Amino acid sequence: MHLLMIVVSLILAWSIRLYTPLSNISLRTRWQRSLFCFVFPPLLLLMTAIAVTIMGCHGKMLGWQSSWYGYLLAIGFLFFATICLGKLAYQGWQSLQKINNYPQKVIEGKTARLLDTSFPYSAQVGFWNPELVISEGLLTTLDKDHLNAVIAHEQAHAKYQDTFWFFMLGWLGRISPWLPNTDNLWQDLLLLREIRADRQASQQVDPLLIAESLVIVAQKIHEISGKMTTGIMGVTFHDKVLSSRLNERIDALLNESDSPIITPWKLSYILLTLVPLILIPLHG
Repeated sequence: MHLLMIVVSLILAWSIRLYTPLSNISLRTRWQRSLFCFVFPPLLLLMTAIAVTIMGCHGKMLGWQSSWYGYLLAIGFLFFATICLGKLAYQGWQSLQKINNYPQKVIEGKTARLLDTSFPYSAQVGFWNPELVISEGLLTTLDKDHLNAVIAHEQAHAKYQDTFWFFMLGWLGRISPWLPNTDNLWQDLLLLREIRADRQASQQVDPLLIAESLVIVAQKIHEISGKMTTGIMGVTFHDKVLSSRLNERIDALLNESDSPIITPWKLSYILLTLVPLILIPLHG
């Protein structure tokens, strides 16, 4: 019976990802679609594995005898998921240790860690309470107004706790790379994250300044990228959205009628992943 539960969960998870619509969807509905399709399948598999592990390998469920096969599969998947979480947490901790070595400086009224590189870079680094990191290259690339626009964008990330939530989302992606459309949905979520931060920042600064900042930084990156090693680029320019979907971010800034919105009740379907836990009392 446990093996049947796992197989049914796998089929459902695979089907949701396989038939995920990836185009012709407005920003108003893309958050719900992308979050649900990205989160539901691996979370369902996790809940199924937890339920099977709690039930154990002995006894019966609805008249079906439990077996070692499903139990060992569940244990193996939970072990893999735990290792992935630990590895990501350790990498995040290492990043924080490096960040703490950078000098602090008040930039346009905000305390930030100053990164000594000519590469134009800004980010929130950390988990629940991230720190703002800005490079010397960004300070020399942008004037005061455009720098304020970038800082407003980064403050929006801090407001939405993007570092923490995308750490968790990244973990779900790491444990389910074999499911269809994992990378496509991940890239879409990264883009929507940036668009949401842009839209929040536009309430404090002129959206045109944000759009211009994106173009200026992109041009600067293109100018100096050939002079930098692949390793440095991989570390500092990890977010592919700025380079590959710049036009989409600018279009979203200029089109205020279409903005990414998260409606909690529409994401309540994710609670269906708890169904395997509800089945635990049926095991005896």
